[in-house]
Order: sequence, then structure tokens, then C-alpha cells
Amino acid sequence: MNTIDSRTDYELVMAYQNGEQQVFKTLLERHQQKVYNYIISLVKDKALADDIFQDTFIKVINTLRSGTYHDEGKFIQWVMRIAHNLVIDYIRKNQKFRMVYSNDEYNVFDVMNHPDLTKEDEMIKDQIYKNIRFLIKQLPKEQRRVLVMRHYADMSFKEIAEKTGVSINTALGRMRYALINMRRLAEENSMSLSMK
Repeated sequence: MNTIDSRTDYELVMAYQNGEQQVFKTLLERHQQKVYNYIISLVKDKALADDIFQDTFIKVINTLRSGTYHDEGKFIQWVMRIAHNLVIDYIRKNQKFRMVYSNDEYNVFDVMNHPDLTKEDEMIKDQIYKNIRFLIKQLPKEQRRVLVMRHYADMSFKEIAEKTGVSINTALGRMRYALINMRRLAEENSMSLSMK
């Protein structure tokens, strides 16, 4: 007999998505201490940690109910990432940051190197860099190549076109799609790419 407690996270998530509401309690009990301890270690405030913990699991429930969660055997890592991003969002909303805009739109690569960065600012900036590296790895090869040449090698689109053997318009198009795909992937993965 397969009891609720003996089921894997994946089995519980599938059961919950198939209408077995009671299994969520098991998922919550299984992971709540780890998630809560992580949040409180970052915010150092019990009331705030309670709020962020609750918001984390509300987001988890909403995502599971909407059917947009794709299990890759990493349920707890996904929950921890949501908690982490909610902490970052809280810090961001309660601090003043300078923004860098490019063509009236935030450019994910324009994270400021400000001399007065606080510990929280540094934490946010480090997370943005990690998020960007993760997203770049998910891009199709052609888009990834153009993006790396443009932002890391500081090459012009003319140079990129010559180096890759495509037209300037194709290079520009690949860059545009790379940024669109990164934003889409960031949303799907609950990742934040801005310092605001």
C-alpha cells in the first residue's frame, strides 16, 4: 500500500494537480522547516519570515493549480528559489536603487557597479549574475553566441555578423530573440533580473 508519507515529492505534486488536495499538507510538512530556516537566516526577523514563508507557499499553490509547474525532480529547489526571490523582492522594495535604462527598457546586463553597495545590494547583484548565467545556458546556440559576443566580448553587430557569417540583421534578430527568451525563461523560473 502506497501511503501519502511514502510518496515522493513528484508523486505528491502529481496527485495534488490531479485533485488530491490533502496531499499538499504532506508536501508542506516535509519541507516547511528547511524553507522557513532559510528565509529567517536571510531576513533575521520572525514576523517578516512568517510573511515571506506564507507568500512562498501561496505562490507554490497558485503555480501548481495553474498547471504551469514542470517537475524535473527538483521540487524543493524550486520552492527555495521562490523563497529566495521573494526575499530579494522584499529587500529591493525597501531600499533605494539606481536604475539603468536602455532605450526606455531595462537592460538585464546593466547592473550598476556602485561604490556604496550594501550587503543586501551585493546579495541581489550576485543573484542577478547567477540568474543571467543560468538563462544564457538555456538559450539556443546561435542566440547564446551572439549575446556572449555582444555583452562579454563587447563586439559590434557588424563584427558579430562577420565572425558568424550572417547578415547584420540576422545578428540583431538573434540578439533580440535571446533577450526575449531570457525574459520569458526568467518569468517561468520566478527569477528576478533587476535591482528594483
